Amino acid sequence: MFARGATPGKVKTWSYNEEDEDFTKDATALDVWVLDQLKTLFHNATTDATLNAQLRAGKVVFFLHLLGLDTTGHSYRPHSREYMKNIQVVDSIVQQTESLINEFYQDDETSFIFTADHGMSVIGNHGDGDPDNTRTPLIAWGRGVRGPLPDSEPSSHDSYSEPWHLGHLYRRDVEQADVAALMASLLGIDWPVNSVGVLPDVDPTRPGYLAPRLGDETLAKAALVNAKVILEHYAIKHELKKSRTLFYKPFSSLEKSSGPHHQGPYRIMALKQIEGLIRQKQWHAARAASAELIQTGLDGLHYLQTYERRLIRGIVTAAYVGWAVYASLYIFRPADYVMASRSSTWSSFVHATAGVTLAGFWALFAVQRAPWSFYVYIAFPCYFWHQFLSRGLLGLWSQLRASRVSYWQVLGSVVMTLVVLQGMVVGYTYRFVWSIGFALIGVVWPMTWPKGVLWKYFGSAGLWGGLCLAAGIFPVLSVEKKESLGAILAAGTLILVCGLMLAVWILKDAEHSRGEDGRRSLTLLFIMQSSFVVIMMAITASSVRSLQAKQGLPVLNQASGWIILVLASVLPFVLPFASGGKDHTAFSKFLTYFLGFGPAFVILSISVEGLFYVAYSAVLAAWVIMESIVRNGTHRPATPGHSKIKVYHFRPDDLRIALFFLFFVQVGFFGTGNVASISSFYLEPVYRLIPIFSPFFMAALLIFKIVAPYIILAVASALLNDFLHLPPFSLLLVALTLTDGMTIMFFFNVRDTGSWLEIGQSITFFCITSLLLLWSTGICAAGEYLLVDVVATPLVHKDE
Repeated sequence: MFARGATPGKVKTWSYNEEDEDFTKDATALDVWVLDQLKTLFHNATTDATLNAQLRAGKVVFFLHLLGLDTTGHSYRPHSREYMKNIQVVDSIVQQTESLINEFYQDDETSFIFTADHGMSVIGNHGDGDPDNTRTPLIAWGRGVRGPLPDSEPSSHDSYSEPWHLGHLYRRDVEQADVAALMASLLGIDWPVNSVGVLPDVDPTRPGYLAPRLGDETLAKAALVNAKVILEHYAIKHELKKSRTLFYKPFSSLEKSSGPHHQGPYRIMALKQIEGLIRQKQWHAARAASAELIQTGLDGLHYLQTYERRLIRGIVTAAYVGWAVYASLYIFRPADYVMASRSSTWSSFVHATAGVTLAGFWALFAVQRAPWSFYVYIAFPCYFWHQFLSRGLLGLWSQLRASRVSYWQVLGSVVMTLVVLQGMVVGYTYRFVWSIGFALIGVVWPMTWPKGVLWKYFGSAGLWGGLCLAAGIFPVLSVEKKESLGAILAAGTLILVCGLMLAVWILKDAEHSRGEDGRRSLTLLFIMQSSFVVIMMAITASSVRSLQAKQGLPVLNQASGWIILVLASVLPFVLPFASGGKDHTAFSKFLTYFLGFGPAFVILSISVEGLFYVAYSAVLAAWVIMESIVRNGTHRPATPGHSKIKVYHFRPDDLRIALFFLFFVQVGFFGTGNVASISSFYLEPVYRLIPIFSPFFMAALLIFKIVAPYIILAVASALLNDFLHLPPFSLLLVALTLTDGMTIMFFFNVRDTGSWLEIGQSITFFCITSLLLLWSTGICAAGEYLLVDVVATPLVHKDE
């Protein structure tokens, strides 16, 4: 990273091979390797005059990256014996490094900075809000750095630093961006381009880090340099924005006129005033003025960086709302659709308005030399609103009046939808909301069924409620899980038991509908898939015991694990092309995919994920049957294998079904304790297949585990369309329309200030709610494909 773009020969790097980053081995060797290279470097300098001259030149930086501690934390977690041992190794390396440098230079002109890029949670990951993750050590000593100071009153410590037993010493926190400013000052070099760091010594009311030879004079001049850096950063962005923006409104706090004679903008005069204070040797006042100017400069940078925020928010909001009204054309199918489109006067007006709006914005963007993405952003709302206004507005209004729907009923549906969507938004932060959702759909929903249907299928309703309550346990479980082989094997056993129970029912039905050959073909398939689960349980048990004993991952276990994982996962997808595909019934395909991903949830689980997979799949299978009971009065589709074209009209109950679908999409991600950050994804299971550090393949396995439940949802969605005689993607279209409410809420909550956690989490929530439903489009398409040999021909609207 440092060598890229640098002058040839100026930056020298040493690195170990990727194969050395083995999570199953003692990672302290990585840290010791770094120290050994430093020793070798100094030893070579005793016989290499050129190297010796380079090392003794001014402004030399040694960057020692001790990755072993990070690797040990991920592998064994921070409170493990292995981690504590690795800390001792790092402490020793730091001590030896200081001794080596002092011995080589013998001039006490070296500054030392010990820090980290991130912390680590108790589960061995980073990304959640725990102070152990968001706060990192910053310990500086040596040339130009002050010594420790006694603590202040009130104390600078809190409950977080109390266990350090350093309460008698002053604790001085800084932001991570400030470290670059501190290092540049110690080296006496130009500050990094675009740096927004603030030197800790700028604030005269608190002790900083520096102890310069010239004392307060140096600190005052350093504070002035810091202010100039920030203001230069601002000035460049200001001039760029001014030259490209029509009706530009500058940041008044920095651009206001200074004095009656208009001697220039405030920022220029403020710098001159600080220089005057330094000439008058008013060091304290100069630092205070610099600190105030730096903060104003940072505010100005934020103002410029968010200058187009209102415009972008307006465009994006118009696009999301436009998509919702545009999608309503395909949901409600207005009766006056054709009449509305034939109104030449209205159509001409809409076409002209859309064209002028789009051309006007594009012209504005061209003048401002806006990014190409702006041209795309504005095209979406123009298209959606043009289509809605020209094709469906009058028809929807006429249909609403002709249907004589109660306005109270419409209002109730809107309120219910908003409450449910807001509940899902809250569920991103408070996972117990998903458990409440399971309770509502499992217990409360059956109470709304017609009495005749409820009493007739009371046992099925009870089973449905039990499954939902069981699935509702998982979202409230702690995300801090320890590796539990018992839970993993219990999940594998439950997968086999549930598969056997469903197979008995399916094979009994297949014997009547597919004949003896069809039943025999399905029997062989289920036996083979069940065998994969059993074999994977044995492999996982052996691998877990070997890794826990620190004996590494046996090559045979790794190879056989990959073979079974690939065979079990790929087999269901090739069945539509297999000769036996015609032997499948609807639920036999569901069971095929359920068993197909069973081995994945055995070897890639750390604890109860496999149990959640079973509960989630069972709820989805039961959901298809429950919806068929409510709508068709039976647990089967009214006409199995139906292939005639039917007329479809949107029914109010479709709104509830779409909300259920949306709920299952969200809970498929959050059900096992995910909290929208990498802190939810454990690496221990990945080591059973990939012990060597490989970010791409490790991430691929974690994503694969997340995707698996959605394949089950895809199959369930396709089955539901078949059972209820709905056109493909009809419920998805309603769900996509509804999710706009969630997306807009998260969009307006996106932050660009605060901690890495606060910024990253706000962006992550927005991305998840946006992408999960786009992902669901692929899910529904996949579901139609995966059940192509058993699902009925798609149904269409009467006007198509």
